[in-house]
Parts: sequence; structure tokens; C-alpha cells
Amino acid sequence: MTRIGRVAVIGAGTMGNGIAHVFAQHGHDVVLIDVAPAALEGALRTIADNLSRQVKKGVIAPELRESTLARIRTATSLDAAAGAGLVVEAVPESIELKRQVFAALDTQGTDAILASNTSSISITALARGVRQPERVIGMHFMNPVPVMKLVEVIRGLQTSDETTARVLEIARALEKTPVEVRDFPGFVSNRVLMPMINEAIYCLMEGVATAESIDEVMKLGMNHPMGPLALADLIGLDTCLFILEVLHRELGEDKYRPCPLLRQYVAAGWLGRKSSRGFHSYPA
Repeated sequence: MTRIGRVAVIGAGTMGNGIAHVFAQHGHDVVLIDVAPAALEGALRTIADNLSRQVKKGVIAPELRESTLARIRTATSLDAAAGAGLVVEAVPESIELKRQVFAALDTQGTDAILASNTSSISITALARGVRQPERVIGMHFMNPVPVMKLVEVIRGLQTSDETTARVLEIARALEKTPVEVRDFPGFVSNRVLMPMINEAIYCLMEGVATAESIDEVMKLGMNHPMGPLALADLIGLDTCLFILEVLHRELGEDKYRPCPLLRQYVAAGWLGRKSSRGFHSYPA
């Protein structure tokens, strides 16, 4: 096990609980922090359910489920991150919110590696104002975190070689495959993925085919495990819209302009799986 001491995960949403799950499963003591107690309770239930699923599938032994849960504690204050060797920020995709988190952590005088799970925001921009910007890095896990092997490791302009090497080592110790990329809008994963999802939404808006047919074409014709509209529902349509807006604004190319139908669905609150309705329906 790679020794980094305690790990703090900020944000108990879908990505945060998955990240906490994976670190605890691999022997690290984890503190999962969120301002909302209900979110923390929900995260612990989700982690327990996902571990039970792993046991049922024979992926892990039953005793590992119990020891993993025992390594996770929760807190509602960032003060609980004090003493952690690694902090992974997984709050919503807002540069202002993420900067506030990093600034608050910085006032603790921490020497921890500060990693962001952002899917599109500049690591260089997030590091601005941090006392030691060389410790700030992107560690972009894929959803669902316990299953997906990829971790995009994003170097900001001032990220040190030492920090990068350490995070690559940490990711490998989690049995993930880290891929180092440069700090450009959308990095690699979303710069390639989001235009495909956006074009699929245009196909739907223009009546080229139904959502089911569009997804079926991509699954059977391109050997994708999930169609682009179903994947958008999994990611969250509000998140897809945010990433496309970042790409459109930062790269200045109309090919990244979000489809009007995507904006309409988000305005209606049809956000995908988390709201039970997106391009497909997900009955409770």
C-alpha cells in the first residue's frame, strides 16, 4: 500500500462517495467531508450497497466490506481534513466553490497534495492563490469510480514533478490506470466525449431518430457499452451542459456550442438518472 497517511475527500456526491470507497477499500483511512449531514448519510448507504454488490459478484471478500466501511468517517467541517496527506476535492463544478475549498484548506497550513476531481476546470486557475501551487493537481476519476480504471492526472502550470509522480503512484496503488494530460479545457476525456454527446442530442432534437435508436446505433455499430444519451443521463445533464459551456467559452469553437435541447432539459430539471428523467426515464 502506498503510504500517504489519511485521505480527505471533500464532497459526498456521486464522485466523492466513489472516491472515498476506493481509497478505503485499498487500506487508507478516509474522512469524507460535506456540509450536508444528509448527503453524508446517503453516501455511506451508497458505499455499503456498492460493497455488498462487490461481495455478491465475488469481487471482494465479505470481511473486506466490513473493514472498508470501518475506515471511513464523516465530518461537516473542513477542519477534519487537517493532517491528511492527500485531499481530493469533489464538490460541484464551480470554480468559485472549488477555490473557496482550496483557500480554506490553505489557511490550515497543510502540506497535503491538493487534488481536484474536476472534469473540465483549469488546474492552473484553481491553484491561483494557494500558498504552494506546486501541490495542486487534477485527479479526474471516472464514474462509477469503483468500476472504472482510468484516472486523468492533470498538471497545472505550477504543479511539481514530485507531486505528479506521487499522484501517479497513488493511482496505480488503487489499481487504477493513470494517464497524464496537460491542463487544457476538458482535458482529453471530455474534450472528445462531450462533442459526441452533444451531436447525439442534436440528432434527437432534429428528429433523426429516437433516443433509444441513437443509443442502439452507437452500442451495436461502434461497440460502445452504453449509448451517448444514456451516458449523458448517467453523468448528469447539468454537468454535461457545464462542461460544454467551458469548452465553448475557453476554446471559442462553435462545435462545442451546447445543443438547445440540452439547455431545455436542464431548465426543466430533467437531469438524467439523479432526477429519474433525462433522455430516458428511470422509475424509482
